[in-house]
Amino acid sequence: MSLVRAELRKLLGLRTAWVGMVAGLVAAPALVFVNAPATRRALADGTWGDPSDLGFQSLGIGLLGAMILGVVAVSSEYTSTGEDSPDGRQLITTLTAAPRRHRLLAAKGAALTLVVAVQGTLTAVATLGLVEMVHGAAIPSPAPARVAGAVLYWVLLGLLAYAITLIFRNGVVTLTVLIVNSSMVSVSYLLTKVTPLAAYLPDIVGAHMFLRDVGDVRIAPVTAGLVMTAWVAALLGLAAWLFQRRDA
Repeated sequence: MSLVRAELRKLLGLRTAWVGMVAGLVAAPALVFVNAPATRRALADGTWGDPSDLGFQSLGIGLLGAMILGVVAVSSEYTSTGEDSPDGRQLITTLTAAPRRHRLLAAKGAALTLVVAVQGTLTAVATLGLVEMVHGAAIPSPAPARVAGAVLYWVLLGLLAYAITLIFRNGVVTLTVLIVNSSMVSVSYLLTKVTPLAAYLPDIVGAHMFLRDVGDVRIAPVTAGLVMTAWVAALLGLAAWLFQRRDA
């Protein structure tokens, strides 16, 4: 537990991590207000689709916060420790204090999970509450299971970013790929137009845990959660294997 607390303090001490936390907490609720006029018109003329997805779709932009947290939890270890030692990295100091690499990775993952889970819960409650306040009876109240699915997706996406950054040891590349793939030109989404199997890619399948309208392929929420968890576990396993065999 002491190692988890140390990693939690380290994560919360990073400026970039606070950027991720603030971005995750603020962006989604702000989007609700920005989109309110257009959303009201779409709901009124029946062009919106499933109204129960409204609040959950607004959460999408906030996932950037989970990605940033997952990336900086690792990338901060590979940055220079100072101008006097440009080749030095924080990881060397970290491994000196915690030489058991598997315990270090587990502690980092636990600290990240805790922070992202709190962020995801607060953002989901705030965003869904605002959606109900702004649109009232036009949308149904969110089911607790769907809220839990959204928070789980938030956590798994943060861990996915954590694993990919560990594999490539480059936060800029990882964050760029994740942001591009979660935008309007999502590679995963485009692949679903080529083969339905692409719906089981981690970023797409995870959305089925809480959204009802996710493309043409229908996947049960529990199945979606198990598949995304398997993806994250596999990537974390690969990342841990590589981390054990690499030099600091």
